[in-house]
Amino acid sequence: MKKIIYLNLFVFFTIFSVFGQDNATKQILPYFTFKKGLGLTAPDSLYQVNIRFRMQSRMTGFKNEDENFAYDGQIRRLRLRFDGFLLNPKFLYGIQLSFAPGDVGETKVGENLNVIRDAFVAYKPTKSLSFIFGQTKLPGNRQRVNSSGALQLTDRTINNARFTIDRDFGFQVHYIKDRKEKFSYSLKGAFSGGEGRNSTQKADDGVSLTGKLELFPLGVFEKDGTYFEGDIVREKKPKLMLSGAFNQNNHARRTNGQLGDFLFEKRTMKSVLLDAMFKYNGWAAMSSYMSRTANDPITYSTDGTKSNYVFTGSGFDYQLSYMTKSKYEFIGRFSTQKAHRDIEQLTPNTKEYSLGLTKYIWDHNVKLQTEFNYDTLNFYNGDTKGNWYIRFQIEVGI
Repeated sequence: MKKIIYLNLFVFFTIFSVFGQDNATKQILPYFTFKKGLGLTAPDSLYQVNIRFRMQSRMTGFKNEDENFAYDGQIRRLRLRFDGFLLNPKFLYGIQLSFAPGDVGETKVGENLNVIRDAFVAYKPTKSLSFIFGQTKLPGNRQRVNSSGALQLTDRTINNARFTIDRDFGFQVHYIKDRKEKFSYSLKGAFSGGEGRNSTQKADDGVSLTGKLELFPLGVFEKDGTYFEGDIVREKKPKLMLSGAFNQNNHARRTNGQLGDFLFEKRTMKSVLLDAMFKYNGWAAMSSYMSRTANDPITYSTDGTKSNYVFTGSGFDYQLSYMTKSKYEFIGRFSTQKAHRDIEQLTPNTKEYSLGLTKYIWDHNVKLQTEFNYDTLNFYNGDTKGNWYIRFQIEVGI
């Protein structure tokens, strides 16, 4: 009888010990989430890290006028992203690194390696209000604010390439009032250096000021649809966004403000960026207007033998698409770009026509894209040239 009692006690304490160790182990293990990337939260909830990656692999065949047909294969984008909070969910951070040659850019004497895309901290005291400090995208045109991985076609428009205000280092304040089926809006402002990302140029008194207003008359888009192109969620009710942004970059050093080659003299630039986006039942339409102005945009070297200029002018983009229930999307886009009269002898006016077909396997995270693009360039002397390319691209990310 005693042997049976001792045996039972032994089994009981053994099981208790095992369960005790298991519970102790659980208390020191992080919590995992898999909603957007791989998320880890400390057992004491003092920090959270979310890890994401994405890459774009593409093959392009292109024919420029007066040149032979050629093709190019490359990893266009390769990104690694970390975000989360520290100490309190109200204290947020974001980091994004780039590694593809097209992302980092060509190494030039006197310029920094552009691996860092985003590096910022944020304080969010309420659901609507955010204060941001560091390097990230300015509240500019809609297509630039959207991730390149959330585009319908393989790249942004010719007007985005010329007129966008891109990333910068400084302070931002966002106030966002989101409601699903009622009038919503957002107000965003930024005070930044105006030199673009990763700049360590000599300090000056030039600053960049940005303000943006977004209106959602019919309520916000489903699943953050403001931040991706196309109606992949097939909105059950019509949704509309109207937005306007203004940027003044004082004493800018580059031809496109935060981007471009260095000017020989600093110039103050003003940019206007207007957008409209509509989605309903698989249909999506987008339109945008962008412009940049600057006094005396052409700059010269001290000896007068070289010149460079601010790209001043304006452009319109029009984009229409339809998403089938089987996740195939048909896209058409038309863009016009007109150089200001001050620089019209130096650069052509351009029109761009694009047709695309995209197969979504897992929303914008995994998709197959094909695109045909044709550009016409009209020069000041009356000459006209036509260039085209056809491209296949695979997007993979989490």
